[in-house]
Amino acid sequence: MESVKLSPTYEGRQDHIRDLKTPEIEVFKNIYQDKDYVIKLVFPEFTAICPKTGLPDFGTIYIKYCPDEYCLELKSLKEYFFFYRNVGIFHENVTNKILEDIVKACNPRWVKIKIVYNVRGGIETTVFAKYERTNALNQ
Repeated sequence: MESVKLSPTYEGRQDHIRDLKTPEIEVFKNIYQDKDYVIKLVFPEFTAICPKTGLPDFGTIYIKYCPDEYCLELKSLKEYFFFYRNVGIFHENVTNKILEDIVKACNPRWVKIKIVYNVRGGIETTVFAKYERTNALNQ
């Protein structure tokens, strides 16, 4: 078996992401928490910075979730996304960080996130992440 060779260019550059202090995502009370229903959100103007080149990466964020006690407040979510415009972060890391922050904010029954990045260097990148609470229905 071959050993894994990490690129020294990226070594340690993303270690801080899990602890990155991001803006608060506000929520509001779900008065229909006795029902299972799905909210789908699309944010087509997402931008973050490539940690290697310093150039912007553009993408579309798709969020689909089943709320429980709280729903995501959209203006604060948009401001949360704008925060990443100045952050050097890998596609995979930003998708998982957004997932963690949404779960922390509203504790949904389940949530799925997909980010489709614009083609860069001839490659289109799509990253999926999901959270499912135990015994939650998944749609």
